[in-house]
Amino acid sequence: MALLVMLLVLLLSKPGFSQKNDSKNNTNVIAMRCGRNAVTSLPNFIKNRNSTFSDLRIQLLNQRVYARAQALSSGDSVFAAVQCRNYLSVDQCVACFDDSVSELDSCRSGNGGFVSFDNCYVRYEDYADFYNDPYVMADSDLTPTLLCGNQSASQPTVFNQVVDGFLSDIRDATPKTSNLYVASTRQVTSENATVYVTAQCVEGINQARCQTCMNTAYDILNDCLPNTEGRFFHLGCFARYSDTPFFNVNQTIDISSFLKGHSSKVAVIAAAVAGVVLILLVLLSWLLYRSWKKSKKNEQEFEGAVHYNYKDLQQATNNFNEENILGKGGFGEVFKGVLDETNVVAVKKLLVQHAGVKEEFENEIKLISNIHHRNLLRLLGWSIEGSYLLLVLEYMPNGSLDRFLWGAKRGILNWNQRYEIIFGIARGLAHLHNEFHIKIVHRDIKSSNILLSDDFKPKIADFGLARFQPEDQSHVSTKFAGTLGYTAPEYAVGGVLSEKVDTYSFGIVTLEIISGRKSTEVKCDSQSTDYLLENTWKLYEKKMHVKVIDDTLNLNRYEQEHVMKIIEIALLCTQSPASIRPTMSEVVLMLQEGQSLGKRQLTRPTFVSNQDRRIYIGSSRPKDIQATQQSQS
Repeated sequence: MALLVMLLVLLLSKPGFSQKNDSKNNTNVIAMRCGRNAVTSLPNFIKNRNSTFSDLRIQLLNQRVYARAQALSSGDSVFAAVQCRNYLSVDQCVACFDDSVSELDSCRSGNGGFVSFDNCYVRYEDYADFYNDPYVMADSDLTPTLLCGNQSASQPTVFNQVVDGFLSDIRDATPKTSNLYVASTRQVTSENATVYVTAQCVEGINQARCQTCMNTAYDILNDCLPNTEGRFFHLGCFARYSDTPFFNVNQTIDISSFLKGHSSKVAVIAAAVAGVVLILLVLLSWLLYRSWKKSKKNEQEFEGAVHYNYKDLQQATNNFNEENILGKGGFGEVFKGVLDETNVVAVKKLLVQHAGVKEEFENEIKLISNIHHRNLLRLLGWSIEGSYLLLVLEYMPNGSLDRFLWGAKRGILNWNQRYEIIFGIARGLAHLHNEFHIKIVHRDIKSSNILLSDDFKPKIADFGLARFQPEDQSHVSTKFAGTLGYTAPEYAVGGVLSEKVDTYSFGIVTLEIISGRKSTEVKCDSQSTDYLLENTWKLYEKKMHVKVIDDTLNLNRYEQEHVMKIIEIALLCTQSPASIRPTMSEVVLMLQEGQSLGKRQLTRPTFVSNQDRRIYIGSSRPKDIQATQQSQS
């Protein structure tokens, strides 16, 4: 009997698939949005939302890849839907759904939200119209999302031809299938590679709407070529291509019957012939190719961002007029730029001080053009012209966080806003450390590098000091670059760099947000000569750390208790040695679940001396720091 049950389970289960970094599919958010409108009763709305999520999960466990649910009790109705890719097993589908629910938990007060991963899509709203018309909430800023890989094909012309034809076929076939879904493969003979493509429209929409979305997907995905991977998401559909398998070859669908009078084999044969011709041309013009290759390299590597004309940026910033300066730092100046009536950007003009600066500039572009997270500042474009090196970035109307802590706007932020900023910074760093395709250490987290949107949502800026960290190394040694007062002692003294350097800096910034004080400021109304971290630790030892809280905050008892827990988390982040600090993923969980230390015990942090600006580590002799503190932009 047990054997029969086991066989039945195996027959009902969909085959799984192996994939490099498959576990990360559910942790990279492709697109996400939270509702902006308030609800009548937030507790009722959250209760109904959780009820729909439970219902959806049960449906997925019953072998479904698409499910709807609704909860209408006590007003504040919630309607929800989930859709998994058809190639997933039940376990993979449910795992993606669980990750989506966890991600959507940050939509705390709005009337809905959606999130898309590679493997699934979840949406909930306070209305049901989106079931059959996903664009019913087509706000002006609700644009399609495009994510391109960072690896270019070795023979881009042939690769472009094959993939373009393949995507064209997928565009035409998807709306004609019974479930608005395809998964298919195609060979690129010149590269001895297989391209995997899937496309899926949201279930419930009609064929015409699916076709419109797939037309957009085809047009936009072409911008990724010749990169070997690309993803497209809009509310109506999802499409992805890659030369790395993400489903099994036995899970493909024959799309030839859905195509109008042309065979995909013809495209393959034509591409193969074109490949032979291309090889001959390359052999005959090798010298010309070598001289041109270097000039084209940057264009292929910077596919994730737009190349701007220098004169256009010069005009947008009124010839880089001082009146448009948003900030200054060790790497240059940032200007406000107006490209047109509705498109305002920030233009970062880098100072050319040495021969290697262009290489550093290229590294920064390659790094940040592929990073997409709601708490990380997005790169929109770039420009290189002579000695002028420019980055075009998102414009953040509220400027940097430090202005709201001790600048002219001090006292504006309430505790809930400050907590959301702390939480957002933690999520952004966790993404850099664990959720991107490689681990990135920022190295210069400080209040002036945290920018605020018009609704005070934080975005981490200035990746100019960021370093790639090999995944198989706990730390790397490097020349010190950062800002004293925020920098972990092991990095400032010994140049030992790990992700825990960012954890330390996060702890310091958190204390600044709570106290409204600079990390290097001595409190004026006190006889103490302690900087912020040491002052906080002494108050914590006396169980008086409530005195750290900014006196402009008017907190009730519950809020005070909450702030004191966050202070403990901040102190935990500043512990030495680095190994006892939590990871940023652990910090996110502690903040999210209202936990503080758990079983951890705090020890006295390492401090910067007020008198001689030296680092003390344990009982060892002080070591002078030779690095000069950078100005805060």
